[in-house]
Formats: sequence, structure tokens, C-alpha cells
Amino acid sequence: MTSSYEKYPSVAVKGWDGTAVKGYGPIMETLRRKYEESKRTDYRIAFDTYPGVCDEEVMEAIKGLKPDTVLSMENAFLPEEVLERQLKHNLTDDRVFGRMYYGEIEDLMDAEALEKIKAEAEEAKGLTVIYGFGAGLAADADMLVYLDMARWEIQLRFRGGMPNYHCTNRDEDPLRKYKRAFFVEWRIADKYKMRIFDRVDYFLDTNKKGMPVMAPGKGVREGLLQLTGRPFRTVPYFDPGVWGGQWMKDVCGLERDAANYAWSFDGVPEENSLLLDFGNGSLEIPAMDLVLYQPKGLLGEGVFARFGAEFPIRFDFLDTMGGQNLSLQVHPLTEYIHRQFGMAYTQDESYYILDAREDACVYLGLTDEAEPEAMFRDLERANRGEGDFDAERYVNRFPAKKHDHFLIPAGTCHCSGANAMVLEISATPYIFTFKLWDWNRVGLDGRPRPVHLDHGRQVIQWDRRTEWVKKNLVNAVFTVEEQEGCKEEHTGLHRLEFIETRRYWIKTEALIRPGKAVNMLNLVEGREAVVESPSGAFEPFTVHYAETFIVPAGAGEYRIRPVYEETIGVVRAYVRPETEETQ
Repeated sequence: MTSSYEKYPSVAVKGWDGTAVKGYGPIMETLRRKYEESKRTDYRIAFDTYPGVCDEEVMEAIKGLKPDTVLSMENAFLPEEVLERQLKHNLTDDRVFGRMYYGEIEDLMDAEALEKIKAEAEEAKGLTVIYGFGAGLAADADMLVYLDMARWEIQLRFRGGMPNYHCTNRDEDPLRKYKRAFFVEWRIADKYKMRIFDRVDYFLDTNKKGMPVMAPGKGVREGLLQLTGRPFRTVPYFDPGVWGGQWMKDVCGLERDAANYAWSFDGVPEENSLLLDFGNGSLEIPAMDLVLYQPKGLLGEGVFARFGAEFPIRFDFLDTMGGQNLSLQVHPLTEYIHRQFGMAYTQDESYYILDAREDACVYLGLTDEAEPEAMFRDLERANRGEGDFDAERYVNRFPAKKHDHFLIPAGTCHCSGANAMVLEISATPYIFTFKLWDWNRVGLDGRPRPVHLDHGRQVIQWDRRTEWVKKNLVNAVFTVEEQEGCKEEHTGLHRLEFIETRRYWIKTEALIRPGKAVNMLNLVEGREAVVESPSGAFEPFTVHYAETFIVPAGAGEYRIRPVYEETIGVVRAYVRPETEETQ
């Protein structure tokens, strides 16, 4: 099978062709030339970094500048043991969950040490380099270079032994490293990045070791602005799992020798990246840069007013075709996630079945005989290794077939069974899964996967029983509008969830009026489709089967049509206006 799925979608930055620089040698030559052209005797270059950049590699390259003085920002941060005490409330003892940190980068610094670096930078003669996380604080630099980093690459580096920033935890459990990054490091790094974003002279992509790409700051900012007026895709990534399947290998054109692929994040700006194409090179930056830098143009004023600079919708794949059941799980209610973890909204979600074998199923909601005491007594026994947990005694098991849609408001017990290919459509707080039962498995690292019965016990909604689930959460589909060339259906989500999903069966074309709000879509049926602007506001955009794409609020109305003579299916998600009824 030949896959048409594009794994490395890029976006051309108009007006900036040929302005990328590739390789450390040419990059340092470019910066050195800028210094010499300034005719300044004393010149300061700040290399500001996102936590996760390989400092040793970059510092070796910086020697090519022949600087007279090099100052390290790591000396400005509080000692590791002091930070541990200061962040104890946020890091917690849990392996997975912490609490959101809402401080600033300066809160983790020694004020006197920072002032010392500032003074040294001010007094230094010749060419001075200030390097590291927060370098933009240390001097009003003549040139500011920002070394950006995608979160997925950071996670891979954690697995490979990289410690957290300013830490010595190389050998720590990667889940704990990820927790520290998710709840602390990335929060302060993103806030700080936006404080200096408009000052950056050059962005430097160091995602691929030894293969850096640099582009002008003005070009990157212009590229992000251009993205708010046209459809685009983020760069997906794929990861194996203990329950993973085989479907994505064929459809997404992945490595055949891999044991399995469990997840694909394709349309998760917090995790995915963007490839900005400058003609002579592509710069990879976190997709969150777009969310943070152009939130109104991307999200629309209404969505921005409700969620701030956060992308509230997430599409991802869960592949159990030829694999195993997902863990039985539940997500927290909004009140609970806010009180316990400092999050503003929770992980409501749904399973859209892209494909399924005959025995596929979804576990969803409680059976009529499920009672809290008995269920958790059995869960505790099973998780202690004293036998299996009889899931079907407590949780409904529904057959699943292609194009079914199962709705999963927070507080509902659920999981996908084996032999299903799930397009998960959900709100973005994606790590807040309370596993209840993991079918007596260990993870790929050989360790038991974390189970959180105490959290689960407090959020399960015990009134979501069989008949209620059948009526409200299983294929709650109705036709919204039907014309000769297109049928529009409501498929979800439940009224308790803020996301609305519509499905379009398109023979000729569908005109979509998004109402000045961001849309996220996936081509769930058909080989290929074209997205066009009726007014010519953006160039035609092509998508292939199973690809997720985003249409920003600033793009306006758009039209979708099939490329071939076939009926295509498109699922569209958006933040439901508070006045809109679900049925």
C-alpha cells in the first residue's frame, strides 16, 4: 500500500525566500558578519535558549565567533536543591501529576547573581556572548538569537538521558522529567519567550543535532502572521505503546520494522511543531509559538476570550488494530482539575472510529450493577496482583464499527478495545488520565504503568449508566442540513462538553461558515480533498486521507471539495458558542 499521508507538512513564508541559513559554520559566519558590519567596538550577542537545547553543541559552535567574553545564564539560577524546595508544591511526589506553576522565570533566579551577569555584560569589551535560558534578561543586546525547541524532541531527549534544566536528574524516570517540564519549565519558558518574541533578530532551530537552521526574526513573525489567514497542518509525531497497533504503518507510511505505533499527535499545537519553509531551508518551531504570538487571529476573539492564548481542541490517533485494549480510565471534572492541578478546563473527549475490525469495541459508562464499593474493592485487588478485574461487570462494552462516534464527557469510565482505529477528538489538557485498570500489563520500560484509583474514585459520575449512555453518548447523530451535493450531520459532542463536531458527506462541495472561530478537521473518508476560499483569501490547500488540518479564524469562509469522483467524509470540530444548542 502506498501512503499519501504527508508526515512533514511545511508552510512557505511568502516574501522571505532564500533567507534561511543552514549549518553552524554559515550561521556563525552570518552573525560574525553582522557584528563586523556594525563597526561597533563593543558588541553583545544574546543566545537565549528554550530548556532542552543541547548547550554543549551550541557552545562549541559559538567558538567560531571568537568572542572576547562568554557569560553563562545558568549561573543566574538558584541552586538545584533550593529550586527543589521552592517547587515542591508543584512537582509533588506523584510520578505523573504535578500542579501548574504560574510564576515567572525571575522567580527561579538569584537576583544578585542576575545583577552580576548584567554588570559583567555591561562592562565587557569587544565581542561578548551571553548564553542560556533567560539571556535576554541580562543585557540590552545588540543581537538577540533565540534557540527554539519542539516539545516532542525534548521528550525524546529525556528518554535518552537528558536532565531537566539546571538539574542533575539524568537517570530519573522519564515520566518525572516530563512532569517537571509540563508543569513548570514549559510554562515559564513560554511566558518568557513571548516577552522577548518581538525583539528576536534570529530564530535558530536546533531540533536535529548537528543540523541547525536559522531564519530572520522578522521572517518568522511574518510567517506566523500569514498562517492566521490560511489552512495549515502541524508536523505529526508517532510513538509506540504497550497496546499499540499496525494500522498507522500502512496509512501513514511508517517504519515497517517497528513493533507497533500506539499514538499519533497530529493537530496538538502544545506538542506538535510547524515547519516554516524559507525556500532554501525549513525552520522547525513549536506550534505553540503561533498560539501564543497570534492568538486572536488563530483562535478568533470569542475563543480567545474564553480560553486565552491556549488551543482548546486536540485531534490524535489511538491505534489498537492488531494491538490491545487501552487502559480503563476516567478524566477529571473541571472543578477537580482546577483544584488539584491548577488547570482552567478539563479533558472532555470523544472517540471517532476511523476503522475497525469485526470484534472492535469501546468500553463506556457504568453498568446498572456497578456500585462504588464493590468496583473499587475489585480494582484494588486486581491492581495488587490478586487476579483480574472483571471490566464488563462494571463498564458497558459496545460494539464499534467504522464512523461510529462515542462521546466521553469528563467523569465517564471508558477505553477503546483492541482492533479499533480511533480519531480522538478532545479538549487539550491531555495528560490528565486517571488509569483504573491496565489489564495486568507493564509499560515498554518494564515498569507497571501508573494507576490513580484515589483520583478516579473522586471523579467518576455514578449516574452514567447503560441506558443514559446509549441515549446520550453512542452515535448521537442527527442531520443538520442536506443538499444535493452535501450532507451535514451533528455527531457530538455531548452538551456537557464545549466542543461541537460536525460530519460532512461531500459529493460536490461543502461551504463552511466558521463564524470567526478556529476549526480543526480531518478527512475521515476519501483519498484527497481541496480546501478553498470563495473570496480567494488563501491559495487552495490539499489534504489526504486521515490528515488533520486547522483553519484559523482569520481565514474566513472556506469550501471543501473532493479531488476525485468519490464521496468524501470530513469531521469538523470547533468551540461551540455558548448560545448554540446541540440539538
